[in-house]
Amino acid sequence: MAKSVVIDLVDVAKVYDGAIPTRALDKANLRIEAGEFVAILGPSGSGKSTLLHLLGALDTPTEGTVSIVGEDISKLDDDGLARLRGQHLGFIFQFHHLLPDFSALENVLMPAFAVTGTPTKDQIAEAMSVLERVGLKGKEKNRVTNLSGGQQQRVAIARALMGGKTIVLADEPTGNLDTENGKEVFRLMREFNKDDGVTFLVVTHDLALAMYADRIVHVIDGKIASDHPNDPMPLDG
Repeated sequence: MAKSVVIDLVDVAKVYDGAIPTRALDKANLRIEAGEFVAILGPSGSGKSTLLHLLGALDTPTEGTVSIVGEDISKLDDDGLARLRGQHLGFIFQFHHLLPDFSALENVLMPAFAVTGTPTKDQIAEAMSVLERVGLKGKEKNRVTNLSGGQQQRVAIARALMGGKTIVLADEPTGNLDTENGKEVFRLMREFNKDDGVTFLVVTHDLALAMYADRIVHVIDGKIASDHPNDPMPLDG
């Protein structure tokens, strides 16, 4: 049975205006099916960040179409884009963007605070469950500044997965971590990918970590230079 397509880019270009217009992405075509774990590789300035902004409905293309869970993002207004992101998209960043004055639990609940002002009992229970799954049981009430860098990134993973997200976009999620913590972050993401069917797109410059993905996409000079399946290395632990 064919899997559903959750992301579809067709002849996508992104041009930034200026004294000299910059073509950051050029004729990109990319189709991602539900449940895939994809690594996106490329040097600095290759267009990876532009691609990720489009995949996250944070920007719209100059040319071509970007469809996320069947919706053409160019046809959505700001409210529609916010709804799409809130329902389907989770984000993990190199700099985790946690709120330092709040606990791990409160940070994971931030998306709920933003929507309803007060999280429900079910949302609190979900947040507690996700924190336990990322190995932070007993640390829910700790201020994030009292957690290690690896633990803070686990909080960021838990926050990205709140609400049963369809797709998680991770931008250099291991960039500030040592090798072992970086591998642990990949292991956790793969666990949610396999157990919950969450689709992951992970931007990284680390080829060794990319080898844990099912598919590797290379972006060079604003173009998708290669896109091929990968036999992932096993992640212990």
